[in-house]
Amino acid sequence: MATTDIAVVVPVLEDTTALKTLVGLFQGWTLQPAEIIVVSAGSNDRLRDLCQEHHCRYVESISCRGAQLDRGAVDAAANILWFLHADAEPNPDSLREISRALDEGAEGGYFRFMFLGKPAWWKALLARLINLRIRLGGIPYGDQGIFVRRDVYIESGGFASQPLFEEVALVKTLRSRGHFHALTLPIGVAARRWERDGWWYRSLTNRSLAIRYLLGA
Repeated sequence: MATTDIAVVVPVLEDTTALKTLVGLFQGWTLQPAEIIVVSAGSNDRLRDLCQEHHCRYVESISCRGAQLDRGAVDAAANILWFLHADAEPNPDSLREISRALDEGAEGGYFRFMFLGKPAWWKALLARLINLRIRLGGIPYGDQGIFVRRDVYIESGGFASQPLFEEVALVKTLRSRGHFHALTLPIGVAARRWERDGWWYRSLTNRSLAIRYLLGA
């Protein structure tokens, strides 16, 4: 199998089941990442054992997603960083598309939002609205598989050490540099929060949090 110069960084709180599914996907790809770095929120023996079983690097950090992502980036040896949520379902062509984008001049980028699971009208509508929001200048969040060259990540200040909206400042800086690309290839995003809370309530809650954050909360 061919190997890329891409390090996958995955912050994990407790969801070892989702992580096992994710690393299992990678094992079936013809093109492989250089390394998979799993950053645990504190000590987790089950997660450590899972990483050893699947040949992933296990790293510990404080329980804060921004801090976990940054710890993984600092520990990475590869020149390209790809940040994934544990419950993501990336496309098998993702590594190839990241490499292609960087070869064509991108410094970083993100994937098109797509809900996982059984098709539903509300999933199709929300995904379309989310992708439209981003095309109109909105922030792509971490569930869209943000990737970036390691040197650019360092120059841009990295992820903020906070549990929510940790990617906002980084994405704004990357965009201002002019080489932050939107890929057409989709990434599967878990719909469990919308299914649990209701699609309308969860969407309004997400927008309310984003607006409050932008206002300084």
